[in-house]
Amino acid sequence: PRPRFAHKGIFGHALLIAGSSGKMGAAVLAARACLRSGAGLLTAHIPRSGGYILQTALPEAMVNLDMNKDIFTSVPDLNTFDAVGAGPGLGQHMDTAAALDRLLQTVKKPLVLDADALNIAASNKEIWSHIPPYTILTPHPKEFDRFAGESATSYDRLLKAQAIASERKICIVLKGAYTAICTPEGNIYFNPTGNPGMATAGSGDVLTGVILGLLAQGYPPETAAAIGVFLHGTAGDLAAATGSEESLIAGDIIGMLGKAFKQLK
Repeated sequence: PRPRFAHKGIFGHALLIAGSSGKMGAAVLAARACLRSGAGLLTAHIPRSGGYILQTALPEAMVNLDMNKDIFTSVPDLNTFDAVGAGPGLGQHMDTAAALDRLLQTVKKPLVLDADALNIAASNKEIWSHIPPYTILTPHPKEFDRFAGESATSYDRLLKAQAIASERKICIVLKGAYTAICTPEGNIYFNPTGNPGMATAGSGDVLTGVILGLLAQGYPPETAAAIGVFLHGTAGDLAAATGSEESLIAGDIIGMLGKAFKQLK
């Protein structure tokens, strides 16, 4: 519940590191979902060429421009932020990988990693080793297999996720039907919400934004992951009920987050 005399500073300042040339849509989707999830403030660190795109698409967000025109190469000052999210649309350029490694070694705030941030870490064991404890990782099965190895069955994959989360003291959100949230303590939560219509481009970027928004508000990582996945799936169910599973796109999920929050309350 929100205090009657609340102001935006109470609900946290999120930093989203996202986007590259041709993939600025991922940054826009994640940023919009973050704000729709209740973060008081959001700064998006994006390539210089994406400034006009994001500020036009989402005037509520602040923008911090990278030194590079097309990719993520520089880590902004992290001191003013309450939570950090990285990965949507980043690409996997070697300079982006180096910047991600610097981020992982310097960040002291709650962190959620998705998409290309996971792919970069999967291809570089040193970068993987720098992921801080209690970070939230949100891989789909293929992204998970890239850093954990191939699994013969989905059950084997789940056991691997549980073991890695426990060993590394991180939170792994293994996306799919009945998304599994594997916690640092070795617990697994299964999400009952969501539908096949959410198997669409940008759906994962929306989830990253939702979880980032909750982290910025002070929810512990395990709680932010569980609530975020539940809200994301609920919004997807509401969107499919309004239209159809076939026509559902990621923006529709964001559009139903308000009703998902009301349903949860």
